[in-house]
Amino acid sequence: MKKIYEQGFTLIEVMLTVVIIGILASIAYPSYIDFVTKSGRSEGVAAVMKVANLQEQYYLDNRAYTDNLSSLGLADPFVTEHSKYSLTSDSDGNITAAALGSQASRDTTCQTITMSSTGVKGPSAECWK
Repeated sequence: MKKIYEQGFTLIEVMLTVVIIGILASIAYPSYIDFVTKSGRSEGVAAVMKVANLQEQYYLDNRAYTDNLSSLGLADPFVTEHSKYSLTSDSDGNITAAALGSQASRDTTCQTITMSSTGVKGPSAECWK
């Protein structure tokens, strides 16, 4: 009599694979969300630096800062490329980037990113990394 060997996976093997994939996903997802949050934050920092440079150029030309971003050639309020932050500026040269949408709900430490006309960065050094 010939023995017939069936090929395939047992239910235990499939369940073990599902558990392993679940464990890997539970580790990877928070890291992914943290990466997405920090990349959105870098978009806000870059936009603040852009507006700061434009404000300094405006100051050199007019001996005063402007609170109207249209004077700098930007939309007022200025929203970053991926709509993560909305930027405003005041007549003292202070720039504020406020988080929008999913960035606002994910990034609790840096809801706003600020820079004064003297170069003081806020609210914390973590926001500027």
